[in-house]
Amino acid sequence: SFPGGRRDPSDRDPVATALRETREELGLVLGTESVWGQLRTLPDRHGLTVAPVVANLGPLEDLTLTPNPDEVEEVFTLPLAHLLREENQGYTHFRTAGRYSYTLPVFLNGPHKVWGLTAIITELTLELLVPDHY
Repeated sequence: SFPGGRRDPSDRDPVATALRETREELGLVLGTESVWGQLRTLPDRHGLTVAPVVANLGPLEDLTLTPNPDEVEEVFTLPLAHLLREENQGYTHFRTAGRYSYTLPVFLNGPHKVWGLTAIITELTLELLVPDHY
């Protein structure tokens, strides 16, 4: 999943929350100048509202991450080219009470299967960044 968490009273907006959570979870300090914008808000499975924030981290080779072991088990990245290959894209269909209920995107063939809210945010980001290819 992406860095994230609940808004603190000291956070003035969703961008401030995202920047703080990124610092707390990954040890990555970003300024507001890195932020490209905010995607539409989404409900999570518990009925909370998620406000995804998109930022430019710069070249991955230049990043020094220090994940908080109390919050982060593992860090991995997927190249944009991997996410755009059709063989790595799919959908998961969910059933409730024996009937079709809903469909969510899934990204396959990486170090982990990307699914759930993380896949939804990934899909929205791809639609924004490369609309002619996704």
